Order: sequence, then C-alpha cells, then structure tokens
Amino acid sequence: MQNLPHRYSVKATATTDTDVQLASSGLPSLASAAPAEFGGPGDLWSPETLLAAAVADCFVLSFKAIARASKFEWLTLACDAEGVLERVDRVTRFTEFQLNVVLSVPSGTDEKRARLLLEKAEQSCLITNSLNARCHLELAIESG
Repeated sequence: MQNLPHRYSVKATATTDTDVQLASSGLPSLASAAPAEFGGPGDLWSPETLLAAAVADCFVLSFKAIARASKFEWLTLACDAEGVLERVDRVTRFTEFQLNVVLSVPSGTDEKRARLLLEKAEQSCLITNSLNARCHLELAIESG
C-alpha cells in the first residue's frame, strides 16, 4: 500500500439534456442519472446505486485482503447490499445499509473462523467507516 493520504478524483459532467458522464483518469467512463424513485429513467447507475455498490465492493475487497493475510481458503463470496434512504430531521439521507453475504468455503473449513473474518471485513471497510465524512464545496460560476 502507498503512504496515506490517497486521493481519488472523479469528474462529473452533463448538459441540460444529457445523462451525467463520470470520468476518472485511466478508467472507462460511466453514465449516471437520477434513479426512478427521483424521476429518473431507472436504467442507469445513480449516485444512490453507486453508493450501495461501493459498500458491497469495499466489503468484498476488505474480506479478500483479510483472508489473504490470514491464509484463509475460500471459494466464492457474494455480497448483496441494500441502502435505505429516509427523511430524518428534514434531511434525506441513507440511514442504513443491509449486507447479505454468502461465503462458499471448502468442506471442513472452520466456520467460526470464517464468521470472524467476515465480521472483521465489515469493521474494516473504509467506505462504511467514511460515510459521515466532511464535504467541502468550492464553486465557480461561469457565464457563456
């Protein structure tokens, strides 16, 4: 791992009649739009689905790293993540993420150890540990 801090940059661009295009150096672009629940088309990734995906992805990657460091043998891992969006104190926000995880292991595996490693992955996921991070806004308005 490289020394901290790490920086991850993404650029989102759109016009009044296009979907949002997400770009990051060296990665394929991704189209995004509001989800159907907010009047969007419902057929593209949205900030809400991307956040739930980040939670699931981070859990799986955390488990992979922990299992590798622990020399733990496993076969497959599936993580379904569901984010719950609610209105709390006049603010719309995610109030919880439910992870449903299925880990396949070779026969004879110590299931108690597997459970401990899965729990450790949940506790070490940097995405869920960051969900109350500060957000700073710098803006400029250009006339054209």
